[in-house]
Amino acid sequence: MSELETLRLPNRFDCSFHRQFGELYAPLIDSSACREIILDFTQVEYLDSSALGMMVLLQKKFSTNNRKIRIKGARGATEEILKMANMQKIFEFI
Repeated sequence: MSELETLRLPNRFDCSFHRQFGELYAPLIDSSACREIILDFTQVEYLDSSALGMMVLLQKKFSTNNRKIRIKGARGATEEILKMANMQKIFEFI
């Protein structure tokens, strides 16, 4: 495991992805080697409120000891939803 890990999100980031999302990030939370997670929104065309909740939960679990999460590739309606939910206050957009 490296210092930087990227989680590629699906076309539909919604409640149906909850279990898989948890399985993706669980090893990263437990790893002291991982210092940063990139949430890759390049393929995401749809997200719902459960996706926003999953992101906030990940942030709470991961952001200890100056570890950070960034959002990459959000565009269009997806980016608008993230910004309307004030996710830019929690995550850095790159």
